Amino acid sequence: MPDKKSNETAIRKLARIGKRSIGLTLPIDEVRRLGWREKQKVVVKRVRGGLAIRDFIEGPHLPAETQKLWLR
Repeated sequence: MPDKKSNETAIRKLARIGKRSIGLTLPIDEVRRLGWREKQKVVVKRVRGGLAIRDFIEGPHLPAETQKLWLR
């Protein structure tokens, strides 16, 4: 969406997916910048004032600090 102001590209709507889920589209330029792909696993965590989305890292090599923050 190059014709919109940069602050407007961050505004997204939630969409119902089935009966019990809600979906959210992410700006493609941000997804590409993170190197994320379709069907990639991510971790969603509740934080003060909203949600945080991070790449899912599998295995014992996960740093202890990350385990404390993201795998509670």
